[in-house]
Amino acid sequence: MVQPFIHLSGVRKVYRRGREEHLAISDASFDVMPGELVSLVGPSGCGKSTLLKILAGLHGHDGGEVRIGTAEHPFDPARDVGMVFQAPLLLKWRRVLENVLLPAEILGLPAGESRERARALLALVGLTGYEDKYPYELSGGMQQRAAIARALVHDPKLVLMDEPFGALDALTREKMNLELLRIWKESGKTIVFVTHGISEAVFLGTRVVVLTAGPARMADNFEIELPRPRTLDMKTHERFGEYTRRVYRLLGME
Repeated sequence: MVQPFIHLSGVRKVYRRGREEHLAISDASFDVMPGELVSLVGPSGCGKSTLLKILAGLHGHDGGEVRIGTAEHPFDPARDVGMVFQAPLLLKWRRVLENVLLPAEILGLPAGESRERARALLALVGLTGYEDKYPYELSGGMQQRAAIARALVHDPKLVLMDEPFGALDALTREKMNLELLRIWKESGKTIVFVTHGISEAVFLGTRVVVLTAGPARMADNFEIELPRPRTLDMKTHERFGEYTRRVYRLLGME
């Protein structure tokens, strides 16, 4: 039996400032299987990003259980996480290839192998020929592709994406959704994708985890049984509409 790669049970997170306490997450419980692309969707400020930081090992938790990895595949958050944020956060004084190589340099990975892998990843994300460009020479979508390549360069076991397409225009965002699905299929990575876009969550996810308004509590966790490869035409299908309406109802928007 395949074991979950991520297991969360009753996770709770409290922020403390002096004597004041702010409950950010009240109860988060779900599993992520190896190789899944799971969408976390919920309103702004509901604790999605906090949950992602807990998975990344950047924050602790104050209750419940968080388990990542298995006995066969142990997990080291310092080595095994790749992160993509809403802003690409590319260093403006480094060329694209050098930006992609940054995690490998920090981890002290072999330079020759890392450079070869970085070039292969730039090809994977459609940036062949842009290795020597500076970030300002790329469009917003191209910068985010470079950020995805950077998140993959050290071959992490888990990729965490925090609203990575939220700052893009609608047409570029649709294109990046398709690109992400292609990259996910070719890389085979386990991905947790945070968004407040309901349609985006349904379109991308193998499953959707719905979080209520903060403090975050899991309202539902369901599989998306739509055929793959996904196409934009699927957004007009009745089944797609049923999934999105399900999320709207859970968030009190219907």
